[in-house]
Amino acid sequence: MASPPLVNIDDLRRLAERRLPKVVFDYIDGGAERELTLRENCRAFDRVTLRPRGAVAVSRCDLRTTVLGTSLELPLLLAPIGSTRLFYPRGEVVAARAAGRAGTAYILSTLSGCALEDVKAASSGPVWYQLYLVGGRDVARAAIERARVAGFSALVVTIDTPVAGLRERDVRNGAKELALRRLWPMLPFVPQILARPRWLVGFLADGGLMSFPNVVLPGQGAMPYAEVGAALEQSMVAWSDLRWIREAWRGPLVVKGIHVADDARRAIEEGAHAVVVSNHGGRQLDGVAPTLQVLPEVVAAVNGQAEVLFDGGIRRGSDIVKAMCLGARAVLVGRAYAYGLGAAGEAGVSQAIEILRTDLTRTLKLLGCESVSALNRTYVDAPAEWLPVLRAES
Repeated sequence: MASPPLVNIDDLRRLAERRLPKVVFDYIDGGAERELTLRENCRAFDRVTLRPRGAVAVSRCDLRTTVLGTSLELPLLLAPIGSTRLFYPRGEVVAARAAGRAGTAYILSTLSGCALEDVKAASSGPVWYQLYLVGGRDVARAAIERARVAGFSALVVTIDTPVAGLRERDVRNGAKELALRRLWPMLPFVPQILARPRWLVGFLADGGLMSFPNVVLPGQGAMPYAEVGAALEQSMVAWSDLRWIREAWRGPLVVKGIHVADDARRAIEEGAHAVVVSNHGGRQLDGVAPTLQVLPEVVAAVNGQAEVLFDGGIRRGSDIVKAMCLGARAVLVGRAYAYGLGAAGEAGVSQAIEILRTDLTRTLKLLGCESVSALNRTYVDAPAEWLPVLRAES
């Protein structure tokens, strides 16, 4: 019997759940504590309705946009996700290759399993580097210089990780034991790994995720793959850090993790060229508002002084449309492509991108809008309490 067609991102999610051990799938799928914010990031899109224009013939939709001076074929970028080599062999390399082929950008996490030079070489499109300060300032400076020399086109500084959030699924599944290679405590979790032999064979053939090659510790080499919570807590980003980071990078700077207007304004004061409205996909502080709800506040605060990108809960092309109508220049997708990577590697990432591309095109045609650059707030209705500043100015 033929397999049913892959219609949406949820279909890729189900395939990923079947292929991956529970500990790995839940690392992708889960959020912090009660996962309230994780769920609300997606549910928020249901509270925004579309306002189509009738009798408008749109033969071809233009999905192209420009982000930080770089032309993209579609208004989505692949968000930084740590440890994607757990999902599929050479995970960061294959995801970057799929992004480049689709004409969009890939953002590489500091906490990746592939060297940044290999990831950049794999992609025919732009690649950005996401920075954590794990290992200290000198280690971060060295990574910034490597990224600059390799040709990365933007630096993304994440500011919402003073400590890792409590991801309860990871605790229950033994993710800590897996990360630290503690064999005896891992024994209760071995059956879930053995139950996915195809994943296990690929993981072992790939050499396993043994270290973070972009975090090179003096006299020690690449930081061993281990629990990163303590490392993040010891290396949180302060506003003052943006000054030396900006001087070391000397290129487009993006601040990710913006959730309130004051932080957006401060990021611009510190030299950010773009901000990402993000709550880390609901993986950090649980109980904060969904990112779509706070997007208008940030857009109003930025007031055109920097580009505003959006992250959180994107599963459909209509989600992209709604975020752009509320002021986002483009969106970052994380779990959507991670499900594809976990399901089928590079082909799965390409499938996720194409699902969103097709969805976006269809939504624009049904709206009677021929270009993503023409999207604005007149195409949506959003809860009035989300739009106090914008409503007063309209």
